[in-house]
Amino acid sequence: MPISFKSSPLEFNQHLLFPSNIFDLLPEDHECYLYTDLFQQLDTSAVESSYKVKGRNAYHPRLIVSILIYAYSRGVFGSRQIERRCREDLSFMTITQMNCPNFRVLSDFRKNHGAFFQDCFKQTVKLALALKLASLGHISLDGSKFKANSSKHKAISYGRLKEKEQALGAEIDALIEQANRCDREEDQAYKERTGYELPEDLKHKQGRLTQIKAAKKALELREEQINPGRDIEDKKQISFADTEARIMGKNGNFDYAYKMPRSASMQTCKSLSACLSAKTPTTNKKSNRP
Repeated sequence: MPISFKSSPLEFNQHLLFPSNIFDLLPEDHECYLYTDLFQQLDTSAVESSYKVKGRNAYHPRLIVSILIYAYSRGVFGSRQIERRCREDLSFMTITQMNCPNFRVLSDFRKNHGAFFQDCFKQTVKLALALKLASLGHISLDGSKFKANSSKHKAISYGRLKEKEQALGAEIDALIEQANRCDREEDQAYKERTGYELPEDLKHKQGRLTQIKAAKKALELREEQINPGRDIEDKKQISFADTEARIMGKNGNFDYAYKMPRSASMQTCKSLSACLSAKTPTTNKKSNRP
């Protein structure tokens, strides 16, 4: 008797008759709603005056600060990773209010307004402590490093708050430095790209499916020629760009290449030698005429 598994909801492949709010998919007690309330209390007036009236409208500094703090507290440090989360993660989309700043906008803001950003980070931490939270995502507020689960039943006095401020500042500095290091590594690897781009021929669903089927068939034909009648091992690979090439390795380095025969029969060598000798031009000696 075949085993029955759960099927996807019918709504997955059809349009809803009435528009729905996608944020209803998040639970009502999701932490992103708490973060949203915390970020609304941030004072960003110190940096707002540095923006110019002319030119394109910029993202509000409170929005950029909110995205960065939320990302760092969730353990996401690379600006490219943050941009991707803003497109795909509902909790990030709640924080961003459906905006999606480019990764350069995020990294440049942190670099250009380092002291201001650190101050906003500290403001958020103090507000979280005032709400008696034990942690703010990956930022521990109760002394335990990187505590994951938040608790609303831990209290802290104002005196203890002042004592812990310096330690929390050091932890915030470490998170910002980790973000800087991550961006430097990604900039060196990807330049102006995000690192998540798909090749043009794989961007569209129908094109991907056609190419995958073609590659699968080519792999089956190749393996049938090499090992007739044998099952294909799951680890066997084939290149989308060149189905004739095979993965080869030497000294731990693997890449797609061709294996060319290096030996030849004695008869072949003799024939080749004769052909080369026939094509070699002879030197004509000048005769001494009387």
